Amino acid sequence: MFRRFKERMSIQLSKNPGRVVLVVILLLNVVFILLSALAISALSVGETENLNFWQSAYYTVMMVLDAGGIESLLEQVGGGGVALIITCIVIVLIGMVLFTGAVIGYLTNWISGFIENANLGSHKVHMSGHTVILNWNTRASEIVNDLMYCETRQKVVILVQSGKESIQKELDERIADTVAQENAAVRAKAKDMPFFRRIFYVAKNKFKGDIVVLVREGDTFSTKQLRDISIERAKSIIILGSDINNTTCKYELQSRMNDYEKGNPQSIKALVQVAELTGAVDSDDDQKIIIEVENDWTLDLVNKIIASKQVHGKCNIIPVSVNRILGRLLSQFSLMPELNLVYKDLFSNKGMTFFSEPCKEADENAYVKAKLHSCTHAIPLTVMEQKEGRFAFYASEHEKDVQKTGHVSESAYKVFMNRQYWVEQKNVIILGHNSKIKDIMDGFNSFRDEWNYVQEGREIMNILVIDDKAHLEKMDYYKAYPYVRKTVEADIYDQELIFDTIEKFVDNNITDTSVLILSDDTVVNSDIDANAIANLIYVRDVINRKKASDPTFDEGKLDVVVEILNPKHYDIVKSYSVNNVVISNRYISKMVTQLGEKDTLFDFYMDILTYDEEGSDLESKEIYVKKVSRFFDATPAPCTVAELIRSVYEATSDPKLPKSERTYSLVLGYVKQGGEMQLFSGDQNKMELKLESTDKLIIFATH
Repeated sequence: MFRRFKERMSIQLSKNPGRVVLVVILLLNVVFILLSALAISALSVGETENLNFWQSAYYTVMMVLDAGGIESLLEQVGGGGVALIITCIVIVLIGMVLFTGAVIGYLTNWISGFIENANLGSHKVHMSGHTVILNWNTRASEIVNDLMYCETRQKVVILVQSGKESIQKELDERIADTVAQENAAVRAKAKDMPFFRRIFYVAKNKFKGDIVVLVREGDTFSTKQLRDISIERAKSIIILGSDINNTTCKYELQSRMNDYEKGNPQSIKALVQVAELTGAVDSDDDQKIIIEVENDWTLDLVNKIIASKQVHGKCNIIPVSVNRILGRLLSQFSLMPELNLVYKDLFSNKGMTFFSEPCKEADENAYVKAKLHSCTHAIPLTVMEQKEGRFAFYASEHEKDVQKTGHVSESAYKVFMNRQYWVEQKNVIILGHNSKIKDIMDGFNSFRDEWNYVQEGREIMNILVIDDKAHLEKMDYYKAYPYVRKTVEADIYDQELIFDTIEKFVDNNITDTSVLILSDDTVVNSDIDANAIANLIYVRDVINRKKASDPTFDEGKLDVVVEILNPKHYDIVKSYSVNNVVISNRYISKMVTQLGEKDTLFDFYMDILTYDEEGSDLESKEIYVKKVSRFFDATPAPCTVAELIRSVYEATSDPKLPKSERTYSLVLGYVKQGGEMQLFSGDQNKMELKLESTDKLIIFATH
């Protein structure tokens, strides 16, 4: 109870210090008047029966406001004794001192200083179970935003070296936009309801974004200031990296780039300090430290710190390799563009997402079968052994959905699988570059290894790169990647060359082509996303030209995936009829947010983002988007979602099948032609499904 009171007081003191001071001053004066009234009442008891406690209080106030009030009091009690007279004089003197201009001026200055210090964050915040964010970058506001979708109230403390006002403004705008969008969606769902039902529905489902955010300026390496934000009581601490493009000076940018490529010693320093505090005996148990890592040097040091500083049961350090993860994501989006829509949901706290639970079952197949037999609100996925024990992973809308038991009928429904299923040749055009390009190519490498890169004597991937000469030279014209068939030197102004190259590539390939437009994250602020938007205009013009020359041209043959860094450019990109807009920084933010809540997901995420490497004995599982027309021998008949999930799993995990044909596939949802995506959250028995041959299934599988 006392801790909760201290926590509430700390929050109020941080958010409204002036109000707290005002209340304290009022209470001080009330206490003074009450004590004075008690003294006068006690001293006057022997003189009269007419002067009670409340009358004494009244005369106390009158004497403080006007010293002549002493005479009225003495007349009331018939003269009074010496003790009463002395007490009255003392009360008047104290009251006069409390209300003199000098003291009021002193208190005013003190109050102003106190409020200023409170705004700067000089006092201790008593809090527990909160999230601490150290430093600030372009991914930070999305972390806070995603916490708003948690099922319980969230508390966040942000400690930065400088820029508190601009950060607070950014957060206020981001939170306000999210609340407005969510409530607009609620009103849209209710628009066709009767009036009173609509009012009740909107009031019940109104999105409030239950979150408390405190932003403080200070030294992120100071033990005192870290303790002042109750870091030893935080549930998770997120150490963010710095932005390299947060500048308007090209020379400063180049200097930052040089430092960025070497490593990030500031993050290492912060991690050592935080690990020391959270690993102490008096800190809370099971705290999570998530640190962003941008390069191998930093990752190597983080692993060394984990080996020496991580305390089992106290603090768990999780390094998030920003470029590596984004590289894997962008390569997967190029190969299966619909995954962008899928991961937007699965990597956030909104809608269907991933959860874990402790698991005694060692056999993965046994766990999945047991859950499919008893649960219709969650989709069991896999079992993984971790250092904390064995955990099972599942997908659902709410964490407790896996505990909901439902009737699963014994259905005779069956699907007819294409046992010879293999991915089609993947054709990709890469336009531009970013600092993650090598990680993107590593993602292509692992996909190539996973799917036996040579099919019928040809590469499974066919990639064209269009970029300026300087960056092609930096990558040695992609000679290390045999599936890059061609590189074309073209800067942003070589419009016709870009047009002709894209048109020829599309015409020369039978299967669909993906265009990955990268946004250069190594430019100054004013140039962010500029080249990506220009390249998008070119690609859109190619599509328009082909449709003008051939009205039967299938626009769906060309999937455009656009990476942008600034979310403010989202509407510009969407206006060019692009479904797959990748705000790359947001994926890291969403992942960091989830790891702060559920750190057991880290190994699971790394597994689904990594295809099996050639020669590896470990069989990872990934999420694929597979065409219904190729995944099945015949389009499945209409069914419930429960029937589809279970029949596909049984058909792909049948122990009678040769090992090469067992893919342990679980259906998570589907994508309709045109881009409509649906994940199977909720009661699977109540969802009717009719698949078309042009639909695509979202599959969690080993292959």
